[in-house]
Amino acid sequence: MAGDGYAKFKNDRGVLEIRIWVKEFQCAGASAPQGHPHIYLDMGAADTILCPYCATLFRYDPRLGSLEADPPDSLFLGDLRK
Repeated sequence: MAGDGYAKFKNDRGVLEIRIWVKEFQCAGASAPQGHPHIYLDMGAADTILCPYCATLFRYDPRLGSLEADPPDSLFLGDLRK
């Protein structure tokens, strides 16, 4: 989790959809230098949200545990302060 309390995700594989365990998070696009500004996204009452920068569809999946995502390497575990 980022220092601001939000999980961050990236899409290095270029998949169309990433399943995540949270509804409030940050999207980084891809790993640097190909990424975009790390932006805050909030699904609210919905179960999906589309990143306006990279068009990745994020889907809330309550079956996933904390720090799980599908694909697993989409959880941003690098320098979370950027």
